Amino acid sequence: MKTVSFHNLGCKVNSYEMEVMQQNFIKSGYTIVPFDSKADVCVINTCTVTNIADRKSRQMLHRARKLNPKAVLVAVGCYVQSLAQNDKTGRHDLYMLKDEGIDLCIGNDRKNMIVEVVEGYIAAGKNAGCDRTLNLTDTVTDMKNVCTYEDMQLESTVEHVRAYIKIQDGCDQFCTYCAIPYVRGRVRSRDVQSVIKEIEGLVKNGYREFVLTGIHVSSYGINHSEGDKPYNVLTQDADYTNHALLDLIDRISAIDGVERIRLSSLEPRVITDEFLKHISSNAKICPHFHLSLQSGCDDTLKRMNRRYTTDEYLKKVSLVRKYYDSPAVTTDIITGFPGEDEEEFARTVEFVKRVGFYETHIFKYSKRKGTVAAGLPKQNTEAVKQSRSAVLADINERNGLAYRKAHIDKKIRVLIEEAKEIKGVTYMVGYTDDYVMAAFREDIKPGEIVTGTAVDMIDEQTLLARPAQ
Repeated sequence: MKTVSFHNLGCKVNSYEMEVMQQNFIKSGYTIVPFDSKADVCVINTCTVTNIADRKSRQMLHRARKLNPKAVLVAVGCYVQSLAQNDKTGRHDLYMLKDEGIDLCIGNDRKNMIVEVVEGYIAAGKNAGCDRTLNLTDTVTDMKNVCTYEDMQLESTVEHVRAYIKIQDGCDQFCTYCAIPYVRGRVRSRDVQSVIKEIEGLVKNGYREFVLTGIHVSSYGINHSEGDKPYNVLTQDADYTNHALLDLIDRISAIDGVERIRLSSLEPRVITDEFLKHISSNAKICPHFHLSLQSGCDDTLKRMNRRYTTDEYLKKVSLVRKYYDSPAVTTDIITGFPGEDEEEFARTVEFVKRVGFYETHIFKYSKRKGTVAAGLPKQNTEAVKQSRSAVLADINERNGLAYRKAHIDKKIRVLIEEAKEIKGVTYMVGYTDDYVMAAFREDIKPGEIVTGTAVDMIDEQTLLARPAQ
């Protein structure tokens, strides 16, 4: 029996793509084994969003080779794609992986072909440690030349009742700190029928909640070709109601068996009265909005090329709260961006307090090769980034606890996911519509949506709930 092991790094898009790759190997007669086990093929799905992600990608590749010296070792994804950029001499840094014992590299537009690439390599008589070949032309292409969406179909996932659905790839925003447009390419959107087919199949397999995800979900369906250059209306400064995304949501919500739809990170500029009026009338849409902020200081936002001000962002949050009662509003913040001094950081702290986010995902600025921010003056030290992250983490902890406690004595709807032991007691746990963990002592099957009342906190993360009588 042929065996394959996997290790995934990075975002939910990477997780989705890894699950499709696993599925394709299984269909080709492979057995999935744990990463620490011996395997015929080892696949590392890499990430490059920060320098820490780069380091973890390299570490996992080294570990895989040490664990499996005779396996075909495959490096896949964003870190691989970043190494495929030519330097000034025309050399590909990708060849560094060849020197380190990697057999195959596959970029971000060939993941659906991974089985064919691996089996072609094996059929050609290649063995680990012998005549390694990195075929850059066939397996790692320049993403700026990729114009079509690489379609994938997911049939099952490691999660029991919730599935992440990738609806688009690429980004045209070019924030000054971000390398993702270079390694993921420009915006490409998935065909509506492909999305519907995938969700219909997952519903038949028992999935009830679907999270629409992508590299820049707000750009779904709105890119088109202008000459030979990709164009995206969200590269402009004006607000934009994305009707293509609204139409997709409507089509998904009409599928029998879809109980909840959750949106991943949204660009603040797609939050308009028209957009919110439309989705707030749909009971299947979860009141959970991740609006990426990155900084609470206008000067910092300008250097980041974020294309909105803090006043404009606050208006978007207020608009969400106009249409939803106590929605979960979450965000991302980067600390220690080049030029961010104590005064600018203080503005971010005050803005975060003013908005009152449910959760704030905090990232220390990471210099990425080839980005504008990498060449900006006044780069902050790691110590400064760490201390500022700690300040925001403390605010985040207090805000999150306050938001969860506010549910006590209120009615909640929970999609039950699994049995979980908390403080020595077994509960059936799941998440509310606004993504707060809740636990029931009653024996409830996974996949059921239970309406009840939150009566207490079991711990700082989990509500204790009782079903409605």
